[in-house]
Amino acid sequence: MPPTLASLVQHSALKLTVRAGEEHLGTPVRWAHVSELADPVPYMEGGELLLTTAMTLDADNPEAMRRYVKRLAGAGVVGLGFAVGVNYDATPQALLDAARDEGLPLLEVPRRTPFLAISKAVSAAIAADQYRAVTAGFEAQREMTRAALTDGPAAVVARLAAHVDGWAALYDASGAVVAAAPEWAARRAARLTADVERLRERSAPASAVVGGTDDRVELQSLGSGRRVRGALAVGTGAPLGTAERYAVHSAIALLTLTTERSRSLQAAEQRLGAAVLRMMLSGQPDHARAAAGDLYGGLLDAPFRLLIAEPAGERDPGAEPPLAALADALETAAARTGEALLAVPEGDDRLVVLAGDGGAVVAACDAYAAKEAEEAGIVVGLSAPTGPIAAASAYKQAEQALSVARRRGRALVEHEELAAGSVLPLLADDAVRAFADGMLRALYEHDATGRGDLVASLRAWLSRHGQWDAAAADLGVHRHTLRYRMRRVEEILGRSLDDPDARMELWLALKATGGAPPR
Repeated sequence: MPPTLASLVQHSALKLTVRAGEEHLGTPVRWAHVSELADPVPYMEGGELLLTTAMTLDADNPEAMRRYVKRLAGAGVVGLGFAVGVNYDATPQALLDAARDEGLPLLEVPRRTPFLAISKAVSAAIAADQYRAVTAGFEAQREMTRAALTDGPAAVVARLAAHVDGWAALYDASGAVVAAAPEWAARRAARLTADVERLRERSAPASAVVGGTDDRVELQSLGSGRRVRGALAVGTGAPLGTAERYAVHSAIALLTLTTERSRSLQAAEQRLGAAVLRMMLSGQPDHARAAAGDLYGGLLDAPFRLLIAEPAGERDPGAEPPLAALADALETAAARTGEALLAVPEGDDRLVVLAGDGGAVVAACDAYAAKEAEEAGIVVGLSAPTGPIAAASAYKQAEQALSVARRRGRALVEHEELAAGSVLPLLADDAVRAFADGMLRALYEHDATGRGDLVASLRAWLSRHGQWDAAAADLGVHRHTLRYRMRRVEEILGRSLDDPDARMELWLALKATGGAPPR
């Protein structure tokens, strides 16, 4: 505890006497300051014990003393030490009355007690308090270090909550609560999800204070560099003291070490993952299994999906690479469920991932694309379920799906959609539309003159697979009229409708334009 007015009064060598403000003796003293100024307030910071002999004060003047004491109390001065036997033989009544009216503690200092002795006592008490705080902080650090080594992050959180006499909670990179102490704190911590999300948007290290005076919560980000790997919440009923602050800083360091792998280890794992992926894609699954060992569990032996993600467009040079946030989301999902995950970043422009089919990682990718990919600026292609032998085919499938996702302006496309759906949506491309417009433009220009309806006739004839009577009936014309129109189509386009390639291209052109004339 820091020194208080009460501890100074109880100091046997100082011989101080309380003359007013007895009810406020428990107030901490930040410093002892000597001033004979009539108005020392401009030189105060608050929390001081002011010592004076009233050399320049009219201490017998009630009005002057009321103004003087009121100014001191308003500036946060915690007490006034008045020396007797120097300029005044006793404490003036005007000063006593003013101090009692304001509730400002007034300590009478005997002549034999120098102000220097009081300053030394305050300084020594402050130093002792700081020493106790540092000692307690180091002890907390030792306890939490042992807990981290033997029992993991949850034990660190529990030790921290005990040291701050409050509660603590640990969040993962996605903002979910992974550990809390005491147990009831998990519900309180869950209500801070939005605050943690805002903290995650800032570069590490970052901090924030939320809540009121009775439930003050400090949030601290965890992670090295700019990437936030998690967050720590510490809830107390009052601002943290020095010892508690040491404990919190120690916990941040320990939890950062447990949540952030060393860069060299992460780089080594990525190099191994890249080698394993290359072996899989080159048709060497057995060599890939041997190289991977137990690192990826049974991932290489079970049906898996292969996904490829790329940035959707240009990004802010100062912003975090968009694929990093996706990688964090997938790694978090894998860590929560204990799933194996092989993620290979190829610079800032491509991320290749192998994940178990039907698992939490694939689900997290779907959820990320549905909710956040537009803001994050990525596109993802996802292969069909496959096995180790067909990894190269899965890679091609993911690339095809990625290409379609980019053309359609979608965040994620699964290859199975392409196989199960129609080919027509694939024609939604500017180059295809331009080709179709160019092929049909002459027919539309002919129809615009009012000399026939060649485009509608061509569509009806192609839809009826060249059956004259059926197509003519659809149009409500004679079959000879339809035959004439088809000859005109051949003459205008310079292509024979007997050519199956010509019929296919014309049909796709009609579908690509949707029946609308070129602009």
